Formats: sequence, C-alpha cells, structure tokens
Amino acid sequence: MSPEGFPSFISAQLHYLVNHSPQTIKVEQVWSGCKYSGSLDRFTLLIPYCLDTIKWDVIYNADFPLAAPDVIFGPEDEEFHPFHDTSADVTATKNSLSDWNNKDPTRLLALIQELRDQYMSYQRKRVGEVDDDRLKFEYSTMLSREGIEMHMNSGVEKPEEVKFAVPLLDMNINKMVVGCPWRHQQRIYLQVIYPVNRKYVSAPSAPRLKLMSTAELKSLFSIDDVKLPPWLDGMCMAEYLPHLEESLERQVLEAVSLTDVRRRFIEALAPLLGRPVETDSVFYRKAMFFVASGNFSFLVLIFLSTQFPKQQPALMLQSSLYFNPQSMPIKSPLLTEYPWSPRWESSQMAERIFEFLVDESLNFKKYCSEGHLQQ
Repeated sequence: MSPEGFPSFISAQLHYLVNHSPQTIKVEQVWSGCKYSGSLDRFTLLIPYCLDTIKWDVIYNADFPLAAPDVIFGPEDEEFHPFHDTSADVTATKNSLSDWNNKDPTRLLALIQELRDQYMSYQRKRVGEVDDDRLKFEYSTMLSREGIEMHMNSGVEKPEEVKFAVPLLDMNINKMVVGCPWRHQQRIYLQVIYPVNRKYVSAPSAPRLKLMSTAELKSLFSIDDVKLPPWLDGMCMAEYLPHLEESLERQVLEAVSLTDVRRRFIEALAPLLGRPVETDSVFYRKAMFFVASGNFSFLVLIFLSTQFPKQQPALMLQSSLYFNPQSMPIKSPLLTEYPWSPRWESSQMAERIFEFLVDESLNFKKYCSEGHLQQ
C-alpha cells in the first residue's frame, strides 16, 4: 500500500499521470469500492478540455489488480462510446485497454490521452452536424487550425451553443524566457461561443469572445491588460483572428523586453539600498532589500507589475525587530504614493524611491514603536 492509500500499482500509474501529462490533470476525489478493506481504488479526474474541465471517474478493482480500470464519463456525454467498433478486424480495435499491463506506470496516462483524443473527435463530429449555416461556415474555416478544440453544449435547461478554444500565436513563449521555470507550454487562447440558430438570421449577433491563457503566463504577461478588437457586422473568425494575433504578438514581445527593464531597475537600486537579499531572477517581479536608518533596520519589499514602468512599483516595509501579537513581523501597508514617472531612467527611478524611503523609514519606525508599546 502506498502512502496515499492506494495499492502500489495504482499509485504508480496515478503519480505518472499527474506528473507527465501534457495537460494539467488534477485528482478531485478518491474513494474505495470496498467498505471492508478500505483500500482506495477509484478517483475522479479533472481533465482540461476546451478551456474548461471534464470529469471522468476511473474505477479500478483492488481485488483484481490485473484487470484494466473502467472509465465513467459525465451524464451529458452518454452518446460518447470510445473503442466501439463493430468491425471484425482485430487490429482496428486495438487500443490502450486491449493489452493492459498493470505493472506499467505509463498505461493510465496513455489511456486517458487516447480517450481525450477520441472525445475531441466526438465533439468535432457533433459540432460538424449542427444544423446552423453560420456555424457550418465557421467550423469549415477553423477546422484546419492546429490545436483547436470545440464543444457542443446542449441540454434541457441549457441553451444550445458551440464553444471553440482557438490557440493563438505560433510562437514558443517558453523559449523566449531566460531560465524558464514552466513545465507546461504557455499558451494564449481565444474562447469563442456561438448560439445555435437553426433558423435563418439576416444579421447574426457577434459571438461571445474571451481571451484566456495558461495560469503561469501571468508572471510575464497578463491577458487582463489586453483589449480585444471590435467585432464588426458580418465578420467571421477567419477575418477576426489575424488582427487579434498581430496585436497580441506585439504585446507579448513587449512583455518579454520589459523583463530586462525590470532587471535594470532592480540593479539600479543596489548602489543605494545594498545588494538585494532575495530577487525574482526570472521575471524580476519582486525584490527584497535589508536596509538600516541609524540604529533602525528593516526590510524593503518591492513588487513590480507586468506593466512596469507605466505602473510604479508597490513598496512594503517590514520590521526585523518588532512583531505583532500574532508573532508576525510588523509591516507597513503597500506604499504607492511617491514621485514617479515612467519616462525616467532607471537610475532616477531608484534615486526617487531612495529619497522617499529615507523619510518613510522615520514614519515606519514610529509606527513600529507605537505598535510595540501597545502590546
């Protein structure tokens, strides 16, 4: 039995899946199929798909370890029947379950990836069969786009709509970051949602558009700062995407260049505040300095946004001597009210912050002393 409560063969397969999947697959819950043994042998996976997640239950049987697991799909996918082939050709039906080996830790990941690929084909088929002329046209123009995913939403209580997840920018952002810490490839997507109109509409409305990205990209580039181009009447995605990608490419390249701008600014602080105690040495979004004003010493924490130098740094002072009743170091609020211009050279920015800190350190010393006396 593994420390996680699974038999060792399940634990090895689950560990490999979580750590080697090209998508960030998460385990939502685990449970046992036998109330007597208590051995965990089933779990729910959250699998990224079309900028959302699908939930699949993976059901092993701890009492029969040689048997392949069952996979139970969501109630909305009752028509999804992978590995269903009525042909007599055995080679045509060969899949990840047909030669299952419970001792191979890679098998669960191979199974889930194969099922996800089949699910993607299933959803493409559903979208291609929608009786909507506009959607048929959009589908035909985007089908050849590499990496695109689509999903048909339908149900009694849900309006019929088709969702596209369109990967943008044919560039490897990971390789553009020196010392890149990301395990997964960082991507930007456009989510496009069309309502299904089974009747002719002379002037169809614009689809719902939302820019999305992989979570870690925000350390370098925030899509919240991007303004989407307007959708003009009669426009289709084939016309819209080139303008969006051209604008995005400029902004991503600028974001990469601003990493070096932040680095030079932090380096300009060193002659005034001393060598930083800690620095974010990849994106240069944070730095910490240990400084002294007379006999009062404290930490200066500097936070830089991806919009630096348009947006000035936020400063925080932290005592190295005084603590609050919870035994935590006393800290100042975030400080942003000080002279600043994005047009200054790095050296002038550093000098203005230093001048501000000379005065603010007196206020912070008084704040710490009064807080200490009140305890």
